[in-house]
Amino acid sequence: MEIFKFNTKSDITNWKTINDVVMGGNSNSLFTLNDAGYGVFSGKVSLENDGGFSMVQYHFDAKNVSTFSKVYIKVKGDGKNYQFRIKSKAADKHSYIASFNTTLNWSIIEIPFNSMYPAFRGKTLDLPNYPAEQMEQIAFLIGNKKEETFKLEIDSIILE
Repeated sequence: MEIFKFNTKSDITNWKTINDVVMGGNSNSLFTLNDAGYGVFSGKVSLENDGGFSMVQYHFDAKNVSTFSKVYIKVKGDGKNYQFRIKSKAADKHSYIASFNTTLNWSIIEIPFNSMYPAFRGKTLDLPNYPAEQMEQIAFLIGNKKEETFKLEIDSIILE
């Protein structure tokens, strides 16, 4: 199942950036389409005022994902570590998280659903890992506890 495949005509209006300014921080980010048609999440993470993260979320109508066991994300990064996040329901406070490293080349990252752990505001929760029944939101987050600029290009997010 294709969650999103970027191209030059992609509608990215349901992709929204959220930065630590919601908690008083000073990080900033953008989400754009580049000339090649890839989604580009870029910006600067700041540690000022106890900040330290930037995120881009994609909301969509609820999908039954019970017949799938993993997600493949095709990305090209900057050598930094990112998180891929899933919410069963957009209104849930917690997300299910998997970290991945990027390279300067295109990579396909395979993330088994049963490896995605629940967390809220950086704290791991005492709940089961992602149950892979429903999905309403995905996100990419950078928050490596240091000030840094970042750029993550995204080609596709596909369930299998």
